[in-house]
Amino acid sequence: MRLLRLDHAPALLAFERENRAWFAASVPDRGEDYFARFDERLRGLLAEQEAGICFFHVLVGPGGEVLGRVNLVDAEGGVAELGYRIAERAAGRGLATRAVREVCALAARAYGLAALRASATLDNAASRAVLARTGFVTTGTTRLDGRPGLTYLRTL
Repeated sequence: MRLLRLDHAPALLAFERENRAWFAASVPDRGEDYFARFDERLRGLLAEQEAGICFFHVLVGPGGEVLGRVNLVDAEGGVAELGYRIAERAAGRGLATRAVREVCALAARAYGLAALRASATLDNAASRAVLARTGFVTTGTTRLDGRPGLTYLRTL
């Protein structure tokens, strides 16, 4: 797992394009604008990271390909929102669970956070299982892109 850098841009864009349909089956689609304005958006994310508002991580394979993302966004008051995506070809091998555990440790140790929030749609059993395995507890219900979901919290 590496903190996102500008030189990750080509591999990150390839990851998002190659897995778009896979992700859209369980999380809200990013939309065409995301891809059309990818470079601009990436620079904005890196500025937020530099300011300590967000922390974006990429899981990089041996060939330099991005296999996943684990993000902490809107860090404020010792709490941030966790989000993650794993490439279809890397799914089902425990990568998400290992990455979430690692980012939880980083959140406390390196970023000074005390808790993380997360959410997942009810039909995303894999994501809900990762959250349960990594110590998140259900705190309520929500809607994500019109789909029913659950909210979670993990104290670090």
